[in-house]
Amino acid sequence: MDSNSNFVELNQSGKIWAVGSIHSNLSSFNSIKKYILKKFNNNDKLIFLGNIIGLGDNSKETLSSVIDLRFSLMSKFKLKSDSIIFLRGAQEEMFSKLLQLQLAPNPVEIVKWMFDHGVNKSINSYGFTEDEVKNIASTGTIKITKWTSNLNKILKKTPGHTEYFLNLKHAAYSQSKKILFVNRGVDITRPLSAQNDCFWWGYQNFSMLQKPYNTFLKIVRGYESKHNDGSKIANNSIVCTLFKQPLSTKTILCGIFTENGEILDLFENN
Repeated sequence: MDSNSNFVELNQSGKIWAVGSIHSNLSSFNSIKKYILKKFNNNDKLIFLGNIIGLGDNSKETLSSVIDLRFSLMSKFKLKSDSIIFLRGAQEEMFSKLLQLQLAPNPVEIVKWMFDHGVNKSINSYGFTEDEVKNIASTGTIKITKWTSNLNKILKKTPGHTEYFLNLKHAAYSQSKKILFVNRGVDITRPLSAQNDCFWWGYQNFSMLQKPYNTFLKIVRGYESKHNDGSKIANNSIVCTLFKQPLSTKTILCGIFTENGEILDLFENN
């Protein structure tokens, strides 16, 4: 894996495990975590499809539990770093923007918009209130810079958190290039190398995709904004969505796939 690349090619894969959006549901994730620790094998790969944080009340704690799973699997199987992949979701994108809020042209409007979309829960878990951050956003570049510096220091004190945000990927795909993993979608009119932020903000009518995207016979994503009853995990023969509404169910959907795009198993937390 090229550490400077936004994409990961999964080489010499056994089974490929994919975890849909967690949204800070700590207890639900810990159920999934136990199952993965029990069933994961040496040649397997594990992909988190973004949105580990946000919307729920335990962003910091959930991320720490995810990092602990990574450490446990890497220690047990002596895995390479590219065996466990973290994709960028909308929640990670917004939190990353907060870490550089002093660079924003209109910080007050940006903070309000992000808080309306769930990032306030992540900020709360790191010890800041919504009102505090909104007030900071209106004070000017110098005070905002001091605040973002403080936030970055808090991340560095929590093992693995800074590294997590620095190493998020846009997408992952199998060596055969028959299965693609993303957070929310892709612009099917563009090659992977020319994508913009559709990976985490989505692309119009992506759920209706009925034919392969380039060589990819299966696209697995971890989030969609439309409400569904959760009765189908796979929307169609091409797109497999590992996400279940409403969020109040605290359900995390996961899947196990082959490098050729076959679905071996679909499961959720107990």
